Amino acid sequence: MAQGTVQVTHTGTSRWRRRTGEYASLAAALEAAGDGDILTVSPGTYRENLVVRCAVTLRGPDGAAAGSVRIAPSEGVPLTIRASATLRDLHVEGQDTAAPALLVEDGTPELADLRIVTRSAAGIEVRGAARPTVRRCTVDNPAGVGIAVLDGAGGVFEECEVVAAGQSGVTVHGGAHPRLERCKVHHASGAGLSVTGESTALEALGCEVYEIKGAGVQIASRATAHLTESTVHRTTADGVTLDTDAVLTLSDCDIHDIPENAVDLRSRSVLTLTRSTVRRFGRNGLSVWDPGTRVDANQCEIHDSTGDYPAVWVSDGATAVLDSCRVHDVPDALFVLDRGSRADVVDSDLAQVRNTAVSVSDGATAQLDDCRIREASTGAWFRDHGSGGTLSNCTIDKAQTGVIVTKGADPSIERCTVTSPAEAGFYVSAEGRGTFHGCRVTDSSGYGFHVTDGCRTTLTRCRTERCARGGYEFPGEGVSAEDCTSDSSGVRAAAPAPAVVTAAAQSQRSPGLLLGEFPGPPAAVPQPAAPGEVRSAPIRTPDDVLSALDGLVGLDSVKREVRTLTNMIEVGRRRQEAGLKAASVRRHLVFTGSPGTGKTTVARLYGEILASLGVLERGHLVEVSRVDLVGEHIGSTAIRTQEAFDRARGGVLFIDEAYALSPEDSGRDFGREAIDTLVKLMEDHRDAVVVIVAGYTAEMERFLSVNPGVASRFSRTITFSDYVPDELLRIVQQQAEEHEYRLADGTDEALLKYFTALPKGAAFGNGRTARQTFESMVERHAGRVAGLAEVSTDDLTLLVPDDLPELP
Repeated sequence: MAQGTVQVTHTGTSRWRRRTGEYASLAAALEAAGDGDILTVSPGTYRENLVVRCAVTLRGPDGAAAGSVRIAPSEGVPLTIRASATLRDLHVEGQDTAAPALLVEDGTPELADLRIVTRSAAGIEVRGAARPTVRRCTVDNPAGVGIAVLDGAGGVFEECEVVAAGQSGVTVHGGAHPRLERCKVHHASGAGLSVTGESTALEALGCEVYEIKGAGVQIASRATAHLTESTVHRTTADGVTLDTDAVLTLSDCDIHDIPENAVDLRSRSVLTLTRSTVRRFGRNGLSVWDPGTRVDANQCEIHDSTGDYPAVWVSDGATAVLDSCRVHDVPDALFVLDRGSRADVVDSDLAQVRNTAVSVSDGATAQLDDCRIREASTGAWFRDHGSGGTLSNCTIDKAQTGVIVTKGADPSIERCTVTSPAEAGFYVSAEGRGTFHGCRVTDSSGYGFHVTDGCRTTLTRCRTERCARGGYEFPGEGVSAEDCTSDSSGVRAAAPAPAVVTAAAQSQRSPGLLLGEFPGPPAAVPQPAAPGEVRSAPIRTPDDVLSALDGLVGLDSVKREVRTLTNMIEVGRRRQEAGLKAASVRRHLVFTGSPGTGKTTVARLYGEILASLGVLERGHLVEVSRVDLVGEHIGSTAIRTQEAFDRARGGVLFIDEAYALSPEDSGRDFGREAIDTLVKLMEDHRDAVVVIVAGYTAEMERFLSVNPGVASRFSRTITFSDYVPDELLRIVQQQAEEHEYRLADGTDEALLKYFTALPKGAAFGNGRTARQTFESMVERHAGRVAGLAEVSTDDLTLLVPDDLPELP
């Protein structure tokens, strides 16, 4: 068969009527063909606009290389199908940005092993009454849509791949309803899958959407979709978005490595999420907004946030239901805010939460039943007036504080247990309310129940066990307590005990069990800090602290700066005592330098020096960073910043990597709110707290230059230079002496060479690197000595050059 010819096998009802003909063009062959005919196309390029009107088979020759048959006209639609034809092994190219490369308008054609490489409006477009079956086809269209299914069309796409799209990878609208099976969509510049319009639907099974410059999946305007066993990852925008009455079901899906929200719902959209995983997301794992918007998650896992935002965010009247879910390794697990917003969480685990597991604010409601909260800073926080809900049969283990109720919030806490809190089990303050029934606190390092003055709180049948500061702390009136017991913990009350001890409680009486029984906790019980309280070590003299500063390796310029400040403060104090005017000394400082150069250590000593001089009340250090100050919505940042400042009263507030509060591409970032709040607090309480901001030198210079209000509050900048090899060696020598090791002959020289050759990249930790080097030497020493049958004291203590780790 000659190149450029088309061989047509005509078939009829009888085998003897089969005949074969050859045609010079595809158009001529299609004109002569009838239903059932087979058109075998010779390798070559056909510059024709083809229309298939019969149920023919159009294919390349057997054994021909992929792409050997090219349909590539200069304009228009290269290939239009209007019948239930079969097409295989064809290469289609289009150049018309206003037309698709392959258009299916009618019938139930079967398309297999086609490759569409084009720069047209769409790679494959299916419309109207067409219902094609498309198998193993690829679309490469950097100018337009990959696959478009429109205007009531349907069809099945199996094992197809969109390798590039200048717009959406797959778009479905106008009442279309295709099904995708085991398809891949990637490198699209619009949404990976876009489904819009009433009566429009998409079903996807076993599909993968990735490397998308936009949202991975976008459902909008009353459209519906169902994704099963599918994966969405590596997008530049949200992973999945739903808007305006959209409905989506995700079953056994995996959404991961998303820089923004993994799933975002708005405007009355509904999401059902079953046995699916959401992980490694930059903002919210689930973001749910607006009245009527709802997400139902069952047996799902949300974890490993890469940003500073809550894993689940519910606001503006939306609803979220989590049933048998796990949320872990996140900054905050669940935030519910705004009146009408609601979250219902049943039989779920919230664990490894850096800040607050459940936060309820601005009039929202949360109900948790049979849930487990573990290793969180705060288990649940009901923040303000109108906020409430119910915690029932929940356990909170190893939190800083189990439950906090503040500012008029009024939750109901029933049959909940808090174990091993670092501060209080239940803490009610700032006119918080709340009802606590059948609750229990064990092994608290602070109080079991701590209710501050002015809080109208009710406790019934509660119990505390082994609480270090006391079982209950009610310093004022307003608390009603009935049938509440404690083991050896006591109650301190400024006013007569407000508890109502019933006969039922009396019948259980044993020493130390009832409210009001002890005036204070037993003397033998240690008294750790209460919530928000930071205690300092006994104050040393200024000379003792300066001696400790001098004992640090290196930092000569830093030591001079601190001594200069100390001298000015001391002389100013003496001038005041003599009735003279004292020069005003701004004590707030900027520390610049690389990590591991001693900034935190010097800040701690500086606070102790000021306390020893009587400038600060306690001199303790409160260390925070952006995540501790910046909240997730307007107003929450000011609250966090105020709380951090209050913890530092009488001491030093040390803000590490302070430049992160003012990122270069800040946009709507709430870091500015933290800065503004901090500046006002520094002005209003200038004698109460010393603020030190710290970070890399270049970044801190930028931070101060773009925030003149902050820069004006600081007296001076102290630069912490990187340690030189000799100083790193001295740190190792100090570590060895402290841990009863000795450096053998030649080890000093080997360490100097090691520190000189060590790469000083961004991960280099200076003093931290020296300590890690010593630890590695100790480990290698242990491996060397453990193999000796007999060991001497020298063997056990000497570190030799061979114990040094390998250079990275």
